[in-house]
Amino acid sequence: MINDIEVIKTKSSKINEVDFDNLKFGSVFSDHMLVCDYKNGKWQAPKVMPYQGITLDPSAKIFHYGQSVFEGMKAYKDAEDNVWLFRPLDNCKRLNISSKRLAIPELPEDYFMEGLKALLEVDKDWIPKKDGSSLYIRPFVFASGEGFHASPADEYKFLICTAPSGSYFSGEVKVLIEEKYSRSANGGVGFAKAGGNYAGQFYPTQLAKEKGYQQVIWTDDNTHEYIEEAGAMNIFVRINDTLITGPTSDRILDGITRKSIIELAKAEGINVDVRKLRVDEVVEAAKNGSLKEMFGAGTAAVISPIAGFGYKGEDYDLPKMDDTYANFLKKRITDIQTNKAEDPFGWRYKL
Repeated sequence: MINDIEVIKTKSSKINEVDFDNLKFGSVFSDHMLVCDYKNGKWQAPKVMPYQGITLDPSAKIFHYGQSVFEGMKAYKDAEDNVWLFRPLDNCKRLNISSKRLAIPELPEDYFMEGLKALLEVDKDWIPKKDGSSLYIRPFVFASGEGFHASPADEYKFLICTAPSGSYFSGEVKVLIEEKYSRSANGGVGFAKAGGNYAGQFYPTQLAKEKGYQQVIWTDDNTHEYIEEAGAMNIFVRINDTLITGPTSDRILDGITRKSIIELAKAEGINVDVRKLRVDEVVEAAKNGSLKEMFGAGTAAVISPIAGFGYKGEDYDLPKMDDTYANFLKKRITDIQTNKAEDPFGWRYKL
């Protein structure tokens, strides 16, 4: 266990310069950050310090071999100014699963949780209360050890930075089902939140945007016959009254929002089917009218509805509905996250 975490407070807060009514996602950063170094074979004492730049040697291995993993979380304030997290231990566990796959030393749970608590305590005034807003939390680990030789680094940095943010997405998106490029492959690192996974998505997404779409639906690496993820999010498809999502694998991230939607939907009596879903099945459902909804699920947006999709040169629009699973499930989850509803699942974590 770690002892008390050293806190070095900023001499000049930036909080009065921030327009909390007009927050873009992840573009304004709070006063402080948590920093913890791995050296001499062990993690050193974490400390909270003013948000600032990082100096690295040009030979730092993060620049050359990409050892970098991250998480995404949020902190919320309720009407009484209580601060809440949502399933934070799952984020800690997944960070270590990702780290292990990239040969990064795993972080002790108390370093993660106690460090996060210390950071949020000093920056609690940065947590917005406006509906749809939250304090986005970005824990990440990267290789700071030096050398051009292709091997794991001997030193790493773990940081947590935070950003008060408004809603991640507004409105519905139109997506293109990918037929050529792959997000990940069997035996690879698709299940990890590795920075390189996202770098590899940018180019195919750029091509889709040039065709008039906002995002890509990723398909399997071998045949491109099965739907797997939506951009940087897990994907759900509603055919008639059944909600379908693919099983986790080497290629699909074990999303915390995904797990929550599955559990919540089942508790609400919605039929959930976790199975491989063929692209042809989705196209046929769109043609015969049984395709009711598609939506992405992830920490930043919670749920992002999909208005239509393109595949093999044809576009398919989804029906306009008032009573969508997407809206219902998003409200149920966000009400739990912000302490507006009971939490029968034990997901909410009070600081």
